[in-house]
Amino acid sequence: MGVNLKEIDGVKIQPKHLASCHCGFVKIELDLPDGLIDLRRCDCSLCRRRGAIAASVSLDGINVLEGQEHLKLYQFNTNTAKHYFCGNCGIYTHHQRRSNPTQYGFNVACLEGVNPLKIGGVPTYDGVNHPADRG
Repeated sequence: MGVNLKEIDGVKIQPKHLASCHCGFVKIELDLPDGLIDLRRCDCSLCRRRGAIAASVSLDGINVLEGQEHLKLYQFNTNTAKHYFCGNCGIYTHHQRRSNPTQYGFNVACLEGVNPLKIGGVPTYDGVNHPADRG
């Protein structure tokens, strides 16, 4: 189980918290009434390379306010998870999770005012040996 947080380095996680990519083309509102839920890293081939800390939100807990047309979809392996990133600046914003398709994982570093380098103790999930890959 990942870490849950309501504040990071003095920045309170708002019930409706804004997030964006680096260039600002993609703006997202996240429904986070309980703060950040299930913070984690993953060691699958994609997550190792992007290095992001992710947290979870329900499918209806994310609202793309601006830039839907700039979001690009990337899928690999089983093509179950849907990874979204800004087509202009390349920043990963969110993904529909493979391990729980009723949730999105989102990039904590995209949250307004949050510095993910101030978060300690984030567990790494074993994405290399994902249960869906076992036959």
